[in-house]
Amino acid sequence: MAKTFIISGGGTGGHIFPAVSIANALKKRHPQATIHFVGALGKMEMTKVPDAGFPITGVPIAGINRKKPWKSWNVPFKLLIALSRCRKLLKSMRPDAVIGTGGYASGPVLLMAQRMGIPTIVQEQNSYAGITNIRLGKKAQFICTAYENAARFFPSDRVRLTGNPIREVFTKALPNQNTCKEQLGFNPSKKLLLVLGGSLGARAINKQIAKNL
Repeated sequence: MAKTFIISGGGTGGHIFPAVSIANALKKRHPQATIHFVGALGKMEMTKVPDAGFPITGVPIAGINRKKPWKSWNVPFKLLIALSRCRKLLKSMRPDAVIGTGGYASGPVLLMAQRMGIPTIVQEQNSYAGITNIRLGKKAQFICTAYENAARFFPSDRVRLTGNPIREVFTKALPNQNTCKEQLGFNPSKKLLLVLGGSLGARAINKQIAKNL
């Protein structure tokens, strides 16, 4: 019997692209499977996921503005609407499992799935787990982590160290390094340092690198 999976995660590429990688891996393992995404209306997943070839349902959910919490007065109302829509989707699709890759976009559908007794899996890409994943991980069947020290945020008996899912394009032969440098406008004979922060960028890392170079 063909399986059905719902995948959710969004807001940033750090949540979306691992989710798409998981979807592609599931499709390879279960060619007849139905895979459907849930994301936040107006966010980048609403275009990135269809571009990757998967259908997506958008729900009106938003994160809390921690610097100006009074601007988040409508978040509880959005959450109630999102939960209602997710419940209808789950009842109609009857998924075998719901997978979340983090971010507030994954909250409503995984929370509702847990209330309805549907198996859930949380995938945590960071060494310091996000709030949504920490809360959902308490009742998830499995929590897949990228780093060993992320296990401290979750029930130890359900943690699986899997590493981060990556897109297939990065597993194939990479182009010549010097060619890449030239295309980016750098001198091929000089060393090139790439600095990456997490999520939307880490200003502290950028400042320290610039200070110590």
